Amino acid sequence: MSTETNAQPPVVSLEEWQKARDELLVAEKEATRALDALAARRRRLPMTAFANDYPFEGPDGTKTLLELFDGRRQLVVYQFMDNGPDAYCPGCTNFTNNVPAYAPSELANYDISWATVSNMPLAQIEAYKLQMGWTLPFYSSRGTTFADDCGAGGGFMLTAFLRDGDEVHRTYNTTSRGVDRVLFTHNILDVTPFGRQEEWEDSPAGWPQHPTYG
Repeated sequence: MSTETNAQPPVVSLEEWQKARDELLVAEKEATRALDALAARRRRLPMTAFANDYPFEGPDGTKTLLELFDGRRQLVVYQFMDNGPDAYCPGCTNFTNNVPAYAPSELANYDISWATVSNMPLAQIEAYKLQMGWTLPFYSSRGTTFADDCGAGGGFMLTAFLRDGDEVHRTYNTTSRGVDRVLFTHNILDVTPFGRQEEWEDSPAGWPQHPTYG
């Protein structure tokens, strides 16, 4: 992606820069406290019972939703869109690229299992995983109502589950910008002068911008 542009932030003295940075820091701390408060509310959400017997097809056979917990108390599932044969959602692809290979083992330290699930056939999933070099757990929910029951339908969604014995409960789900906020790349772009360079952003005139999926 080209970022060539003559536009750039104005050059000021160190004192002026520090003053502007300190003013922004006040707003950043307010936003951080607001996010902390939201996280506290998220931890206090009630939960709702969810079927535990959906069959998910994986490279090592079929597993139920309960088995995707792999004995842990918590499970986070990313629903990867099914756009048809040889068609792959660029947003879901970008999200999956942002999940580091070590993430499942790191989450396991917090009693959390990770699974990516899609209505794509398993053969299509496996071919795309090979093409992209992904090693994370990825299962096919094709033929089940899992995506619809999660509320994802034909879209994408991040859902958190909690296991109480053999009973499974849904505790949280989010989509759109709720998923976007956990992306490493986007969080880094948000601290750079040109940002994400997407046309929806409020950027100064002359900043490089392009369609989100263009």
